[in-house]
Amino acid sequence: MSKIMKEFKEFASRGNIIDLAVGIAVGGAFGVLVQSLVSDLIMPPIGLLLGEIDFSNLFVVLKPGNPPGPYLTLTSAKDAGAVTINYGLFISHLVSFLIIAFTLFLVVRTINQFQRKEEAPSPATKECPYCHTTIPIQAVRCPNCTSQL
Repeated sequence: MSKIMKEFKEFASRGNIIDLAVGIAVGGAFGVLVQSLVSDLIMPPIGLLLGEIDFSNLFVVLKPGNPPGPYLTLTSAKDAGAVTINYGLFISHLVSFLIIAFTLFLVVRTINQFQRKEEAPSPATKECPYCHTTIPIQAVRCPNCTSQL
């Protein structure tokens, strides 16, 4: 049991767990912000352009509740106990997902551009063109076949 505790202590002290916790907190806050952006700023003008459609109230009733429909809003359908497919909410969540995915793509792309590309180390050996054995890069004569290089 002490070995497990020691390994956990090493894992936690590396800082990865703190980085992960901060990333989850920031990601959650970013998700709420994007959801608000989509539902409060992006979808209302799109709905207005499409003929005053409220995406939060786009649904299909699979099974009516009590009292039976028609239901003007999703809230009234849920209050009546109707079984619905809420495709308007799905569209809003899809737009949110696309915004978050594109933002993460841009962040990862930017991080990758700033990371230094490590230069390949210069080779320490080369191949003899005559006998095809590996020899030091500075050799002028092959020690195996004695060819002049």
